[in-house]
Amino acid sequence: MVLRLTDVAVARGGVPVLGAVTFELEPGRALVLRGPNGSGKTTLLRAIAGLQPVLSGRIEGAEDTVAYAGHADGLKAMLSVAENLQFWAAVYGRREIDAALETYALAPLADRLAGTLSAGQKRRAGLARLMVTDRPIWVLDEPTVSLDIAAVGMFADAVRAHLDGGGMALLATHIDLGIEAQVLDITGMRAAPDALHGASDEAFL
Repeated sequence: MVLRLTDVAVARGGVPVLGAVTFELEPGRALVLRGPNGSGKTTLLRAIAGLQPVLSGRIEGAEDTVAYAGHADGLKAMLSVAENLQFWAAVYGRREIDAALETYALAPLADRLAGTLSAGQKRRAGLARLMVTDRPIWVLDEPTVSLDIAAVGMFADAVRAHLDGGGMALLATHIDLGIEAQVLDITGMRAAPDALHGASDEAFL
């Protein structure tokens, strides 16, 4: 299985932001997207996750293989940490959540309502969702926001374990996680002004 993008163009709010994005991501590998704020990293990741259409080009290998972690943590405030993870595990046909709780030091918080957690605790619980999906491609948009140094280490360890197991990780981040990864700078991949001709950037979600 390979995640492959060929000449992909995307838009945000009716404005073309990226064009001709081409890369391949193979099992066991990580790719870090780099570029200034507003360059289109989030828009591209959302398209790969299937949350909005591309303007042109092809994305192959992403259907039913991607687990996405964006700016929202994806938690239900009135469910406990364990109940949230059990919910997401059930969505993906899984049951096991103990490894996710252990990896992110969430076991002591398992019975706490998600709505009562600190920002960092919510982020850890949101990232733990990835582990219960059993999906091979993790697509992560600024995953370390709100995390302290210890929690960043937990996340980096989880990504390494995922890669060691044959998974893939695509990340937009400005920090060095100490993970061996390819780097793709999208700064020079601005879309052509007429890229919206005959296309739509209407978001699915």
